[in-house]
Amino acid sequence: MGGGGGGSGSCRGVGGGPHGRRRQRGRAAARIAGRVERVAVHRIVVDVMLKPEILDPQGQAVANALPTLGFAAPAGLRIGRHVELALDADSPDIALAQATRMAETLLSNPVIEDFAVRQA
Repeated sequence: MGGGGGGSGSCRGVGGGPHGRRRQRGRAAARIAGRVERVAVHRIVVDVMLKPEILDPQGQAVANALPTLGFAAPAGLRIGRHVELALDADSPDIALAQATRMAETLLSNPVIEDFAVRQA
């Protein structure tokens, strides 16, 4: 009747995961055949910008507002997104490849946006 816990098995442990375990910070531990193997965390940056031929109304609005606030009018201004990722991977190259696939499939719209992936 009620939406409370009551031993239905739907409550999760204090740790946050489905089994109440907390994820390690800084370095991830991957359990392989009963032993713990360390995997480095790599910091990756994905910058997403509209393609040059696509109109940027947000950038235009900011460019138009700057002179009204006492700043010099910029010769050009475009607004984009800066995404920072912390990825568990065996090497920086694998982390960069993972981030590139993420950018291609979710973080950017390839029809109207370009992206650049780099290590932080």
